[in-house]
Amino acid sequence: MTAETLSPALPEDVERLAQTLLTRACAESLTLATAESCTGGLIASILTDVEGMGHAFERGFIVYTGRAKADMLALDPGLIARCGAVSAGVAIAMAQGALAASHADIAVAVTGFAGPAGPDDEPGLVHFASARRGQAATHHVAHFGDIGRGGVRVAATRVALEMMLGEIDRTAPEAGNFGLLPVVGSESNQGD
Repeated sequence: MTAETLSPALPEDVERLAQTLLTRACAESLTLATAESCTGGLIASILTDVEGMGHAFERGFIVYTGRAKADMLALDPGLIARCGAVSAGVAIAMAQGALAASHADIAVAVTGFAGPAGPDDEPGLVHFASARRGQAATHHVAHFGDIGRGGVRVAATRVALEMMLGEIDRTAPEAGNFGLLPVVGSESNQGD
């Protein structure tokens, strides 16, 4: 099966990752949730686009502003003020908030700069976090560079799908195989 409506626009490896993730989640009766900022719902869209496997996707939160992150995921606005919206601490809190606000078993969160938002912002800087009920959240940071909004969104989606697959495989609190850190960190980046 392929992603029905998005297939023409998706790189083949991203489509395969989504199919593999959904197949594995269905086989293990796990449900998924997303908390997305710079990807704008692209991850949720991909996970609901494969016919016959949508039941593995529990819900998605598109939280582009700090207020949305606070309202929908119960993030402390002080965390955003201290760390910046694009930071490890906020990404981890988003993933944990998505689990708390859903019935999903695994959640992924993405926050970053898809394009230049301010003079001190790094285009392509994206923080990710994934969490599985009963385990510590993991964090990953990527520096995709100035590859355009669409390029950053697709690259970030690829990493998010890989992280969710890693959560299915993870049985202990240690991180997966792509440079993840098991504890909250922070960087002082502003914007989204």
